Amino acid sequence: MGFSTDAIHAGQIPDPTTGAIMTPVYQTSTYVQDELGKHKGYEYARTHNLTRAALEKNVATLEKGKFGFAFGSGMAATSALAVFFKTGYHVIVSDNVYGGTFRYFDKVVKNWGVKFSWVDTTNPQNVKDAITPETKMIFIETPTNPILNISDIEAIGKIAKNAGAMLVVDNTFMSPYLQSPLTLGADIVLHSATKYLGGHSDVVLGMLLTSSEEIAERLAFMQNSSGMIPGPWDSWLVLRSTKTLALRMRAHCENAQKIAEFLDSHPKVEKVFYPGLESHPQHELAKKQMRGFGGMVTLEMGSVENAKKFLDNVKIFALAESLGGVESLISHPVSMTHASVPKEERLKFGLTDGIVRLSVGVEDLEDLIEDLENALSNV
Repeated sequence: MGFSTDAIHAGQIPDPTTGAIMTPVYQTSTYVQDELGKHKGYEYARTHNLTRAALEKNVATLEKGKFGFAFGSGMAATSALAVFFKTGYHVIVSDNVYGGTFRYFDKVVKNWGVKFSWVDTTNPQNVKDAITPETKMIFIETPTNPILNISDIEAIGKIAKNAGAMLVVDNTFMSPYLQSPLTLGADIVLHSATKYLGGHSDVVLGMLLTSSEEIAERLAFMQNSSGMIPGPWDSWLVLRSTKTLALRMRAHCENAQKIAEFLDSHPKVEKVFYPGLESHPQHELAKKQMRGFGGMVTLEMGSVENAKKFLDNVKIFALAESLGGVESLISHPVSMTHASVPKEERLKFGLTDGIVRLSVGVEDLEDLIEDLENALSNV
């Protein structure tokens, strides 16, 4: 089946009771059993919920995987990876990852005796050089948040396999419509479904996807034993949203490309980071690995003062954390999404005080460009 067909139908059947075409919200905590030891496959909602199961099957199909697991947030999904950690293990992580991911690994997991190496994964050789006998996981975000660096999933997947390590790819920025890490060698794909999968800024949810039965068994155990599940209503909201994922991602990409080109030629913008620009250092890899360049655009304004003037004068772009919604958002990563990353660490990968991140929505392009032009005139 094609992507849009799967997005609309995978994991979903008409309700057998009424014929409702939309999967119902199974708002229940428990299930009545026919007799002792005999039930309909469902006992307790932490373990099984039909709405959640439909979402998990749907997104697993879109990611070209076999198993999906939904969690209460993107960070809950990241936290579930703890089931694979033991004292003495070593994990390699992209140096420019979401600030919450850095905080969890550096401030929580490191206390368990797990060692981390923060590596520029845009060069696979750096990953290979960082491998030790204790390396059990390589965690990459591609494109990265917010500098939009791109790592070669296939090349790093081969390195991970040779080292006997698991490769986890955060695919939040691309969505399964634009990138399929499982087909390139990833063992697990992670999503903050709050972002493009949800797409409407109205739900918080996370996902882990895999094709490995062994990994799936461990994730199912972690999901059930930790209880880090989303409610059925949140699951339903994301299931509703994946139906329009292809339509939305095409619009995000189209707007973002034009905005990146506009900003790249603007005299008050020092630098634009966007994989769709030929000036992007991994532009050719992006064309090979991705089916589009995404809706995120990052720019360097030169100073925090310039950034503040720019941020304070937009009207359509809303100053807010998060991304991936139909409405356009603008943020200052240093003081918002990446505030937990030490200055010396963020400066290593180019996250300066003048960096501004745009989540380009699906509004009319001319209105967005006019809004940015007006804001830049105040800088």
